[in-house]
Amino acid sequence: MNKTEIVNIFTKKTLGLTLVLSAAAMAFAQEKSGISGIIVNKKNQPVPYASVTFSNKANKTLSDAVLTDEKGQYKLQLVPGDYDITVEAIDYKKSIVSKNITANGNIGALSIEPEASTTLDGKTQELQGVVITAAATKAYKVELDKKTYDPSQDIVSKGGSLQDVLSNVPSVTVDTDGTVSMRGSTNVKFLINGKPSSLLGIDDGANALQSIPADQIERIEVITNPSSKFEASGTSGILNIILKKSKKVGFNGSVVGALGYFPRTSLNANLSWRKNNWTWFVNGGGGYTENKTKNNSETTYHNIVFPDITPGIQPKDVPVHQQQNSVNKTYNKNYNVSAGFVYDISDKTSLNLTGLVRTFDGDGNELVNTYDTFYRYTGNASNLWSLKNPYTLRDSKTTFNNLAFQGDVGLDHKFDDNGQNLSLSVSLQRNRSNNNADILESVDYVPSVQDITRRHSVTKTVIGKADYELPLGENSKLEAGYRLDVNDNTYDNFVSSTSNNPLIPNYNNNTDYREMFNAFYLQFKSKLGNLSYQVGLRDELSNVKINYISQNPDKAPLNKNKNYNNLFPSVFLSYDISKNNQILVNYSRRIDRPRSFFMVPFPNYTNNQNIFEGNIDLNPSYVDSYEVGYNITRKKFTINPTLYYRHSTDDTKMLVYRPDERQRVFYTKPENLGNDDRYGLDLNFTYDPFAWFKIMGSVDLFGYKTTGIASYETKDINGLTKVRSLDFTGSGFSTRLRLNTTFKLDKTLSVQLQGFYRGGQKTASQDRQDMYALNLGASKTIWKGDGTISFNIQDIFNTRGMETINYSNDYTRSSYMQWQPRQFSISLTYRFKQGEKIEQAKKKKDINANETGDDQQGGPM
Repeated sequence: MNKTEIVNIFTKKTLGLTLVLSAAAMAFAQEKSGISGIIVNKKNQPVPYASVTFSNKANKTLSDAVLTDEKGQYKLQLVPGDYDITVEAIDYKKSIVSKNITANGNIGALSIEPEASTTLDGKTQELQGVVITAAATKAYKVELDKKTYDPSQDIVSKGGSLQDVLSNVPSVTVDTDGTVSMRGSTNVKFLINGKPSSLLGIDDGANALQSIPADQIERIEVITNPSSKFEASGTSGILNIILKKSKKVGFNGSVVGALGYFPRTSLNANLSWRKNNWTWFVNGGGGYTENKTKNNSETTYHNIVFPDITPGIQPKDVPVHQQQNSVNKTYNKNYNVSAGFVYDISDKTSLNLTGLVRTFDGDGNELVNTYDTFYRYTGNASNLWSLKNPYTLRDSKTTFNNLAFQGDVGLDHKFDDNGQNLSLSVSLQRNRSNNNADILESVDYVPSVQDITRRHSVTKTVIGKADYELPLGENSKLEAGYRLDVNDNTYDNFVSSTSNNPLIPNYNNNTDYREMFNAFYLQFKSKLGNLSYQVGLRDELSNVKINYISQNPDKAPLNKNKNYNNLFPSVFLSYDISKNNQILVNYSRRIDRPRSFFMVPFPNYTNNQNIFEGNIDLNPSYVDSYEVGYNITRKKFTINPTLYYRHSTDDTKMLVYRPDERQRVFYTKPENLGNDDRYGLDLNFTYDPFAWFKIMGSVDLFGYKTTGIASYETKDINGLTKVRSLDFTGSGFSTRLRLNTTFKLDKTLSVQLQGFYRGGQKTASQDRQDMYALNLGASKTIWKGDGTISFNIQDIFNTRGMETINYSNDYTRSSYMQWQPRQFSISLTYRFKQGEKIEQAKKKKDINANETGDDQQGGPM
């Protein structure tokens, strides 16, 4: 970019609003016509994100500009007249043609030529725009109700998994343990191709994220404030993972293999065949990964005694220290395959069928070293306290396996060419998990406790959907739909222990958890001049049944039946200051339903010092979410700042407490406690100053305020029952920063540097320290565009660790966790029989949303 271009950009930004206001009276006084078209190259291939400027020859104030979408298409409103049309795109020559605009219509295809210096082999040229990181393709795009991230340009995650890709998505954070959050909140709803999926079971955690290869992901939709069309769960937002389906005719495919350290290997293939009315595809592969997790903690207890202390004598100023170090090594294998077809029964009706299978299994070995330091009362007047330093080793050997199936069938019908559509679909899913552990605990090298745990769970899901779209004139549309979700979860738990823990029998239980949701939505969207609006209302009727049968003969079965009926409104407003320069305002109401295993009284046994106790009386929490955003898109840059505020009631918090202060046994229990408020600025931007240099970044500055005081009963050091409280009240300010820079060193070689920073957070009971990391990647095109070789290093300086300090009235604990150490990998991609022609989707007549024509039209509901 030269100096003149820079001056032009800032001049336009500064004077743009003034010009719009001065021309408003004249522009609105004249009737505008809807104009559309497509920009193509000499091979008749679409040119995405080209700048198209319409300059009115008689009156410059009537001029306008637009950016093409990823299919090279565009549309805008113009006053009839004579125009000079200027088309510009990176790596292409500027083109200027003249046209007379008289009425609504499509002006057809405008062709542009590549720069002489960039005219390479056809395959390589195509590859520059799709596979490497050509500046003509933007990785991040803002739409009315979502933001879209394209991982094809993410060199750092090549050969990796969904977890690696999510680490680079704007507005998304992945913690060291694999926990995904959006804008500082972990209640994120995952969808696969618009639907909840057995591929991402709740109990699977990071293993599930690692089982989906990065190269099978087409794009990720970040929906921070979903409309009424989407299901209402997921209070911090929705991440919709769109898997690849080739749009090229003929037979096409690619194979990707990767090697790395910590030892990791993978081999995946994407194959498709498209001809006439049929489209077939199959994606599949597998991999092996090893990982090492480190946990270090140091705890100081303020009130604790031991059974052999003489009754009535209280230890004063005699602290108890505990230092714990653990290393957990896991060895995982994963395999996945998805296959299906789309058959066009007619020009207006199509049938699609998809099947997916995913499995992963592995084993692990965790060694926990515990060093205690305390003084024990002796009764000897000359030496009342004796120093004790017992050493405990806990050796856990675990095995786990998971098998998930999913089958989807859908029917799409277009009643006419004006956008009246009906979409029907049914999804059948099953997810089975087994987690077993054999644990041996030794004190001073003498075996003392042996635990055996067996956990088996099965989740069965049926999802039925019907979505209808009805255009009302040129500028309005009515959308309606129904959805049925039926989820059946069964948990079978078994625990055997040589310890005298009285709770062990409670962990031997069988639980049936069933939830059914009926949802209806009605949504209306329209446009008045430069103002687009969308209002919707969703009604969800929820029924939850829990049947908990403990094998403990002293415990009676528990049965719980809960019903909810909630309305969830949403409002979206968009005002176009000028083309690709708009203000966005929206509101939605959401629900956070408790996870099923949070409501099982004793879902799983970890060890005799850390007990998780579910809460069968746990209720949903509700969130009101507000956003005000601004979006400007230009040829070389995009800026999207958003101010947001979320208010959550009956917020679910984890109460960590000791029911007996004479023992070092910690309980964790979810409770509905108080409110949670989040507010902040979420800023995402891209900037392509030169054809060889690209920048993408995000900044999240947010404040938080939590309220809630939990009360619990405990036995004090004298054995007397006391009521204690834990205060969750806290407020503060934190930051999330991410910067991604890509250097195109030549036509076939690109280098990417990526860094992130996460600021600390503090409440009355916890202080979380800041964290940062730096990643590096490189990618080179080989074999005349048929291949790509990539190399990356994750966490170059090995700094990605989470450090926290927890406070309570009887202990202080500092801990450090590193879930995944520094690693590197190299991957090789080979593409074969690539079709030269991309079949263009038949666009719907949609006045203000989702112009991409993606497979989510009709409603992910």
